[in-house]
Amino acid sequence: MFRVPLLIAIALTIAFGGGIWSTLVALDATVGFGAIKLGPWEAFPQAQTASADPYAKAHRANAGKLLYASAEGLTFTAATDETGARLSGDCSYRMSGHTPPARLWTLFTTLPDGRRPTSNADLPSALNSRTVLRDAEGAFDIVISPTATPGNWLAVPARGPFRLTLTLLDTPTAGSSGLIDLSMPRIEKIGCGNV
Repeated sequence: MFRVPLLIAIALTIAFGGGIWSTLVALDATVGFGAIKLGPWEAFPQAQTASADPYAKAHRANAGKLLYASAEGLTFTAATDETGARLSGDCSYRMSGHTPPARLWTLFTTLPDGRRPTSNADLPSALNSRTVLRDAEGAFDIVISPTATPGNWLAVPARGPFRLTLTLLDTPTAGSSGLIDLSMPRIEKIGCGNV
């Protein structure tokens, strides 16, 4: 008597549970379609617009992220260095060069799941275009390391993988079709361990 309703309940639980699980996996897997890759940097220019694909809209809603207009901002992320090796807090990196034209840019680190790492509040966990020291040509060198260094230093967790997030605000490149020709800063490994 209870066998058929029990089987129906189990089937519905599996169907709904599997559907919810697969949706969450799809939202965590990608920001959407139409990614551009410039060295280690990756951006989804259409993910911020009203014409974004449904996956990008769902990802943005799930994460509670701010929506920029097409010329207001563009976010690039990097999970690897120039050689394709995953960024890790066990190593130190140098980010050097120029950013594309922007009125303001910000740089900070996140964990692979997008959360900000918990660190000492006294350490520089984010930098921006107004605080970074530059040379005469406007280029910068930022050391990304768990160990303090003089000059431009971005603190990262001492262990585990991380991602860099570079956001260009009020930039003409966000609304441009020439995104592939942009010159992005280089990310080079300079040592691991106590080096």
